Amino acid sequence: MSESKINEFKLDPLQLKQKKIRTNLEDLSRDELIQKIISLEVHVQQLRNVIAKNSNSDLPVALNAAKKERKFDFSNYKRRHVLLKICYFGWDYHGFAVQEDSGKTIESELFAALHRTKLIESREQSNYHRCGRTDRGVSAFSQVVSLDIRTNLAEGEGVYAQDSYTGSHTNIKDTEIDYCHILNRNLPDNIKVTAWAPTNTVSFSARFDCQSRTYKYFFPRGLLDLQRMEDGGQNLVGSHDFRNFCKMDVNNGVVSYTRRVDALSVSCVLKEDKDKDSPYDMCVLTIVGKAYLWHQIRLIVSVLFLIGEGKEDPSVVKELLDVEKNPQRPAYGMAADYPLNLFSCDYDGVEWNYDQLSLGFVLRTFQKMWVETNVKSQMIRSCLEDLEKHAQTPVHAQVDPLFVFKKEKVYTPLLKMPKCPSLEDKIVTVAKRRKLDID
Repeated sequence: MSESKINEFKLDPLQLKQKKIRTNLEDLSRDELIQKIISLEVHVQQLRNVIAKNSNSDLPVALNAAKKERKFDFSNYKRRHVLLKICYFGWDYHGFAVQEDSGKTIESELFAALHRTKLIESREQSNYHRCGRTDRGVSAFSQVVSLDIRTNLAEGEGVYAQDSYTGSHTNIKDTEIDYCHILNRNLPDNIKVTAWAPTNTVSFSARFDCQSRTYKYFFPRGLLDLQRMEDGGQNLVGSHDFRNFCKMDVNNGVVSYTRRVDALSVSCVLKEDKDKDSPYDMCVLTIVGKAYLWHQIRLIVSVLFLIGEGKEDPSVVKELLDVEKNPQRPAYGMAADYPLNLFSCDYDGVEWNYDQLSLGFVLRTFQKMWVETNVKSQMIRSCLEDLEKHAQTPVHAQVDPLFVFKKEKVYTPLLKMPKCPSLEDKIVTVAKRRKLDID
């Protein structure tokens, strides 16, 4: 066998295919090669369109725009340090913050819009801070971020000349960029910027200057006793060590779990029948504080649900807050993520600008979402009303989807459940993993 044949056996199938294609192309004339290239280009464009359609991508538009677009000169504009108030429904996102190993997030969509509208040159140069880092599935009515963005003005609150500014006044205008308007037309329907505000200093941080954060957790009444939940929740108000109400993040250096809850309440927000309580009433837990721990609120909700169902006494909250007596958290699960909402973030001296045109656009967009979800909800409710007429035994499982507890024939009380590792155990584990010496 010839050496060339032997070498062919050493080639993998892809290499053999490429060699065959190359041999066939060498036999084509110049005109035939040109026609082949044109045909391939058309096929590639068709594939791009298919990919874009299936992934809701702007790839074809972006590729064509990139060919025509001139490089934007950010040095012609000054910058302005501002706050943006963002409302989003996080059910379809992998949390707020961009992460290397996660998919689509609120933050990735926000920065895509900021880049597309040329409001920032890069995230690294934007002096960016976020108020809160909501988890996967969690929403926010008033998430706040602070950052430096392009401005039309020569001077004003928060306006400054960055090092790269050339001093050109050709782009200076009397009116500011309509930040909400241009961003909202480049954001998905379930993420919108509702207001913006200038800051009096470029050091103002959405995270560190926030005075309080309010979360709300929405849930159906089911068979829950709201007063029992309220009684248990009041034990959480004040400064406490919440290690038994959170996921301890020792791996990221968090070893102090003392936080302050300023207020907590449980109430009904929407009654199905104004004259009596119904398992289908919608209720909400509201909690106010300045800073929170990882999964703190969802774990608090889990314990309060157990109290509301009568499985635990309201005094169990005091027991769990006594970390000397109970240094290890019982291995109970978290409440579901999608009812949780970062409802408000409060700052001293901030006056929000609500552009009425942009606000109308947001209202119409969210009303459309409300119609779609509420119509579906009412259809399901009507179906339930009909089916419940024929059920010999009432079924009240409205709250069950929000629980992650295993269904047990005999309930295991919280304080008798298997225990998670203690804070000290976790510190030792992390130290061993990092080969650190600890006293």
